[in-house]
Amino acid sequence: MAAAATMAAAARELVLRAGASDMEEEEGPLGAGPGLQEPLQLGELDITSDEFILDEVDVHIQANLEDELVKEALKTGVDLRHYSKQVELELQQIEQKSIRDYIQESENIASLHNQITACDAVLERMEQMLGAFQSDLSSISSEIRTLQEQSGAMNIRLRNRQAVRGKLGELVDGLVVPSALVTAILEAPVTEPRFLEQLQELDAKAAAVREQEARGTAACADVRGVLDRLRVKAVTKIREFILQKIYSFRKPMTNYQIPQTALLKYRFFYQFLLGNERATAKEIRDEYVETLSKIYLSYYRSYLGRLMKVQYEEVAEKDDLMGVEDTAKKGFFSKPSLRSRNTIFTLGTRGSVISPTELEAPILVPHTAQRGEQRYPFEALFRSQHYALLDNSCREYLFICEFFVVSGPAAHDLFHAVMGRTLTMTLKHLESYLADCYDAIAVFLCIHIVLRFRNIAAKRDVPALDRYWEQVLALLWPRFEMILEMNVQSVRSTDPQRLGGLDTRPHYITRRYAEFSSALVSINQTIPNERTMQLLGQLQVEVENFVLRVAAEFSSRKEQLVFLINNYDMMLGVLMERAADDSKEVESFQQLLNARTQEFIEELLSPPFGGLVAFVKEAEALIERGQAERLRGEEARVTQLIRGFGSSWKSSVESLSQDVMRSFTNFRNGTSIIQGALTQLIQLYHRFHRVLSQPQLRALPARAELINIHHLMVELKKHKPNF
Repeated sequence: MAAAATMAAAARELVLRAGASDMEEEEGPLGAGPGLQEPLQLGELDITSDEFILDEVDVHIQANLEDELVKEALKTGVDLRHYSKQVELELQQIEQKSIRDYIQESENIASLHNQITACDAVLERMEQMLGAFQSDLSSISSEIRTLQEQSGAMNIRLRNRQAVRGKLGELVDGLVVPSALVTAILEAPVTEPRFLEQLQELDAKAAAVREQEARGTAACADVRGVLDRLRVKAVTKIREFILQKIYSFRKPMTNYQIPQTALLKYRFFYQFLLGNERATAKEIRDEYVETLSKIYLSYYRSYLGRLMKVQYEEVAEKDDLMGVEDTAKKGFFSKPSLRSRNTIFTLGTRGSVISPTELEAPILVPHTAQRGEQRYPFEALFRSQHYALLDNSCREYLFICEFFVVSGPAAHDLFHAVMGRTLTMTLKHLESYLADCYDAIAVFLCIHIVLRFRNIAAKRDVPALDRYWEQVLALLWPRFEMILEMNVQSVRSTDPQRLGGLDTRPHYITRRYAEFSSALVSINQTIPNERTMQLLGQLQVEVENFVLRVAAEFSSRKEQLVFLINNYDMMLGVLMERAADDSKEVESFQQLLNARTQEFIEELLSPPFGGLVAFVKEAEALIERGQAERLRGEEARVTQLIRGFGSSWKSSVESLSQDVMRSFTNFRNGTSIIQGALTQLIQLYHRFHRVLSQPQLRALPARAELINIHHLMVELKKHKPNF
């Protein structure tokens, strides 16, 4: 049926479009029936529209002809008019059937209408209710905003009250005096921990009351009396306790460091006095300064007196100078050394006093040394005295800073109030000792001890002794320079003719210089000082001049050279044992030794081989000037030199070696000189060979008697001494 209806509709459309029928189609819901589910797709064709254009009819007809139903109807050859009437009939039947269905369902439709009417009434009431709800919500929203504003105001008031409560609580806590505080301050001993805890609480409350009084808080008047009475009680107990500790320092044979260390546990006591009772704090500080000042002064005066009793009995005097001859006095240089006696010009083991292990070794105990009959040089006593001073001063300075709560200039002033008398006494003792001291090595070691102790004090962060170290150095340096200048002057003024019998061995004055110079150089290398090097340079110049003056006393040049070489070699050897190889002194004496050794070798070769040396020099000069023809007149002389060398060179070398070994005290130096002489002899003979190879002397018959240079080298090696 649906297909038929569709085809009828399509046919009717075609008839209408073609103008074949004037039938008017009744408007109605043709597609509303249950059988018409797929309406004919006629596009946008609208025959009732005023905008219909006839020109487009053909286009629409052509488009509809493409429809599948239309194509099927045309293929079957159906009469469209008849088919249209049939369709109309069917539509009427369907319409009648639909009307019967509506009539049959009229009750249901009426019931549905009633239900819809009832629903409209219900919805109307709901609308009224929602409107009421909306107005209620509007009023609730305004109430919520009002409540929110009231809540914000309450929060502000709450915060303000909490802040006031906190401030007021702090004020009340700061002003209220608990019973535990009163009990501890009045009854507890000061050594108990709870007394210290409550004392800190009392100090905090007193500070809080003072602060509130400054702000005009009236409640402070209620607790001021209680706090004052507690403060007075606490000050009284603390004063008695600290003064008792300080008085315990004064007991004989008491180690004051033990109660002093115990005081550090109660350093808050002094801080409390400083903040609450400055007069009592000053009294305690003055009592401490007075007590410790006397203790240190008494201790160091006694220690110094006993320490000086274990010094060597024999010390250097003003006549014990480098240039003083041995026969001038019987004493320091003439008598045998004692068992533990130090010498003036020799360092020996004295330099160990500035080694790290010895520098901070325990101090000397005088009565123990006296029982063991031990004696020490002055620098060892100086080290012990000043190490004790350094250790105690560092400890005292740190205690003062911590207990008395001072720093910077205030700490320096308080330290010097305690240690000033002791330091002054020590300086006076040193000044008195140095006035009669002529031991330059001891003074120089003391200088380096002070330099090292100053560095130790700096590492311990104790600057209070800086001024004292400078004062000590101001005493030591001028004395050292004066003693060194006295030695320089003694060497300068020494008359070689008054020294008695002379020989070519090293002189005792040069040995003194070598030992003394090497001692100072080795000490100075640890902490270099330019002033020391300048003073040693002056002394070296005078010693070199002295050696030259003594050498001039010998009649022969050979003896002079032997004396110079022995002395230079001895001084160089001693210096190289202690000083660095690149030191100025070592380089200077090495140059002097090399120059005099070369001159001695030439002097040594001159007697046996002087003619050969003279001829070689003359011949080389002639050859260099181009006058070699003049050598033809020297044939007889050359022949004599060849035969003389061949017959006497062995005995001459043997005599030369023996002479060298007898002349020099240092066998190694003698061996070196012999080797140098033999080497120079070989070079001389080699030059002689080259001269004889000239055309003017090549035909000389005596050339056949020349010794082969290699054979000569082998033979000379046999004369090399071995040690």
